[in-house]
Amino acid sequence: MEVILLERIEKLGQMGDVVKVKPGFARNFLLPQKKALRANKGNLEFFNKQRAQLEAINLKRREEASAVAVKMDGLKVLMVRQAGEGGQLYGSVSGRDLADAVKAAGYTVERSQVALDQPIKTLGSYPIRIALHPEVSVTVTVTVARSQEEAERASAAAAAEAAAEVEVEAEEEAPAADEASEA
Repeated sequence: MEVILLERIEKLGQMGDVVKVKPGFARNFLLPQKKALRANKGNLEFFNKQRAQLEAINLKRREEASAVAVKMDGLKVLMVRQAGEGGQLYGSVSGRDLADAVKAAGYTVERSQVALDQPIKTLGSYPIRIALHPEVSVTVTVTVARSQEEAERASAAAAAEAAAEVEVEAEEEAPAADEASEA
């Protein structure tokens, strides 16, 4: 089935593109969500008349999403969960849990905006992508720990490790800079 996209769809196309998709995808997702129109002569004319207005709306949404992304950049979220001795969670952390945690941090995020390929099932720190707009996404660091104290220890250890890596890189670059100045 061919459809006209009314907004950018990741891995599919840009606004205004006529793309061929499976009928179920169009019928169950694109058309009900008003993300596309069936590709026929009447809808193509309608889209061309409304194109400037649709692009203006899309630009406004993208600017709003960019502003939120700037505020949200570097956000770290803590999830306290019960886990076994090996670090295996007794449940899992899903997209809904992550959306709720980001909402608790003061940002409005829907579950569908959280790009989580598979549930988190072990303790640790994970970078999670949140798509605020089809063209704007931000990475949020999610730390899953047994308690608040354990999360603080883990973040302190990670910060110390990152500082040590920066220090090693600086030491490696310093002799190279000295050799270049001597030559």
